[in-house]
Amino acid sequence: MTLMGGPIDTRVNPTAVNKLAERRGIDWFRRNVISKVPFPNPGFMRDVYPGFLQLYGFMSMNLDRHIEAHRQLFANLVKGDGDSAQKHKEFYDEYLAVMDLSAEYYLQTVDTVFVRHALPKGEMMHRDRPVDPSRIKRVALLTIEGEHDDISGVGQTEAAHRLCVNIPADRKSHWLQPGVGHYGVFNGSRFRAEIAPRISDFVLSMGEGIRPRRGDGGPVRKAANGKTENGAPQRQSDRAAATAGFAPAKSGHQPH
Repeated sequence: MTLMGGPIDTRVNPTAVNKLAERRGIDWFRRNVISKVPFPNPGFMRDVYPGFLQLYGFMSMNLDRHIEAHRQLFANLVKGDGDSAQKHKEFYDEYLAVMDLSAEYYLQTVDTVFVRHALPKGEMMHRDRPVDPSRIKRVALLTIEGEHDDISGVGQTEAAHRLCVNIPADRKSHWLQPGVGHYGVFNGSRFRAEIAPRISDFVLSMGEGIRPRRGDGGPVRKAANGKTENGAPQRQSDRAAATAGFAPAKSGHQPH
């Protein structure tokens, strides 16, 4: 079981988007970020969390990087560097490809994960049955986080180890990837060179019965630079935070 950059417990090292959810509550999100599908599109009048709001939030959180990426695109075109320009185009073709989310799904996620913290509190229910991570016993657990993740703070994914108390410690591992933000956990050069091979090694070692080296009885914590905490979240508007932090992760990597 591999968990990557996910908000298992947003009370740990809360980011700006986590604090916004607690401060505003679910009714604020229902009033401010839910819209009707306009005519004549399929799903006309259905309540959704619009893709354009997601995109606004994602870009607002790292606006300086996007401006620099487009400045660099212009420079590459002027000097005839078509390869770099093509990489820029491929990245933004994917980055800008957003879609609406159903309002029910979005609001349930915000309420359950970011407002009530139902899973780590032992209060999460599914079809009237409690969700109990302590019942997970027969799998290995790998968690991966990004050092500079400003959506799922450092420690929020690792919290899964404390919930899955019946997975043996020598079948747990944690990796903190230096130098990446939220998207870098899932895609990009560091994902390909450092994260993906670790996932493969972990899966193969667990499948073959080769166990990672045990640490102090907890999950095996690893980070190439030894850092375990990210910096303070950048200041941003409530609107940007609301539209950026509560949707399923977009694939892709941060522009550079």
